[in-house]
Amino acid sequence: MHYKFVMFMSWLICHTPYGLLMAAGRVLGNLYYLLIKKERERAVAQMMPALGLSEAEARKVVRESFVNLARNVLEILYMPRLNEQNFTKYIEVEHLERMRDALAENKGVVVLTGHIGTWEWLSAAFSLNGMPVTAIAKPQPNIQYTQALDDLRKTIHVEIFSRGTSELIAAARALKKGKILGFLADQDGGPGGAFIPFLGKIASTPMGAAVFSRKFNSPVIPAFILRQPDGKHKVLVCEAMRYEDTGDTDKDLFDFTVRMTKVVEQVIRENPTQWLWFQKRWNTTPDMQKTGKHHTVKTRETK
Repeated sequence: MHYKFVMFMSWLICHTPYGLLMAAGRVLGNLYYLLIKKERERAVAQMMPALGLSEAEARKVVRESFVNLARNVLEILYMPRLNEQNFTKYIEVEHLERMRDALAENKGVVVLTGHIGTWEWLSAAFSLNGMPVTAIAKPQPNIQYTQALDDLRKTIHVEIFSRGTSELIAAARALKKGKILGFLADQDGGPGGAFIPFLGKIASTPMGAAVFSRKFNSPVIPAFILRQPDGKHKVLVCEAMRYEDTGDTDKDLFDFTVRMTKVVEQVIRENPTQWLWFQKRWNTTPDMQKTGKHHTVKTRETK
């Protein structure tokens, strides 16, 4: 039932003029901001110390972030309308050659990104340019929503592997075959993550991007999609980052994760209305840290 509802909504949205969808997104985002108190207050509380804003300033930015989120959801449902012929109407890519050069190394490419902008459309920017795209994603609590979302992703030629499952083996194979493997690196990493500063507070950070880069000697390309004032999306493809092997695997993985996290953090600081501020990003506290091979034994200080 949930699957059919999502797919029906997608069909309906695909038959709605895009400009009207974006106008509807502003209305829905403002309604969400007014009605969903728990997420709103969490977003404001997390934003104020992270960006050094007053409560009034934070509320203004959070409200706009809710508008962007509503538009993002509508655009995800709109994905079946994207194709190789029309996607440039919506998406502009800067420095696509960086991704092409990284793929040419034939070691796969780890894409580092986050819940910034319409992140699902980031995959389209590459897949509709003829590049092989896969990604690791956290399953939704409702399996039918996960199935619907995965089927929408298939319309833009993206293969998804579920985080925390045996599908990670298939993800490794995809990277070994020279494909793009995307990581959303701004989620709570749980007890096994790297405990490092993120937006001014220690957070458990996923180390998957560093682990896969190390194992397959794959370059890491930070890439982000940002909504522009004119309504179009701009994809920023950053310069490749490399895992540096000093012989101390735990430290090397940690240090690389720190470097990558700073990139994600900077993009969020520069585009605060385009991140999901109500995420439970800091749920795992340092006292919950897991130790062992390839896990940081203690929280390291970073400069």
